[in-house]
Amino acid sequence: MNKETTATKDGAFSVIETGGKQYIVSVGDVVDVELLGAHDEGANIEFDKVLMHDTGKDATIGDPYIKGAKVKATYLGEKKGKKLSIIRFKAKSNRSRKIGHRQKYSQVKIESL
Repeated sequence: MNKETTATKDGAFSVIETGGKQYIVSVGDVVDVELLGAHDEGANIEFDKVLMHDTGKDATIGDPYIKGAKVKATYLGEKKGKKLSIIRFKAKSNRSRKIGHRQKYSQVKIESL
């Protein structure tokens, strides 16, 4: 899913919010985020909810967001996550239920901070 260490050679990274979750991103990262809606592959996307931006020398922290800051990305398409099996079982009552779930994600590549 998301890489743990995303700082580039110059140390620049940003923290963005999308889909109710926060992601640490830097230029060149490919990130799986919650579904963004109908977009064509290769479309440009802007994330305007930037919580923090660090250039390696100084950091800017928003309150809660940085005004005017945008992270530009390219939409790469939808991706399916790992398959989960949910099993419910009640002992002594002959009751069991098995269902599956596979979350869909939007995959984006970060172009600029």
